Amino acid sequence: MDTPPELAIRLQRARFNQALANAELSAISPLLTNDVVLVAGTDSALLSGRKAQLLAWKREFASSDRTIYLRTPDTITLSPIAPIAFEQGKWHGTLASGAMLASGIYTAKWRQVGAEWLIEAELYLTLT
Repeated sequence: MDTPPELAIRLQRARFNQALANAELSAISPLLTNDVVLVAGTDSALLSGRKAQLLAWKREFASSDRTIYLRTPDTITLSPIAPIAFEQGKWHGTLASGAMLASGIYTAKWRQVGAEWLIEAELYLTLT
């Protein structure tokens, strides 16, 4: 039985969150398209491509008091004409020491590639 697209995307997001919490770089890579784009929330830094994003996460994971990011989807909107979807929700970053660092809202564009839903783009807005 096929997993409904919205549930599949939510499961992929949960996998991504778990990979961030566990600092598992190898678990992040298969969740991203090759040409994935991320625009950071505060400084609008642009990470273009899977390799660039994995390098950024590798640096983050090496920090002794690294930030652990959590994305919580509120809505998933599926395109009726293409195998793409939009995820919108809230995010927050907590230092490993437990202190809240920042939070805000985000949107992510997903694309179905074969049987898997992969992140194609993410855009973050820092609110606190």
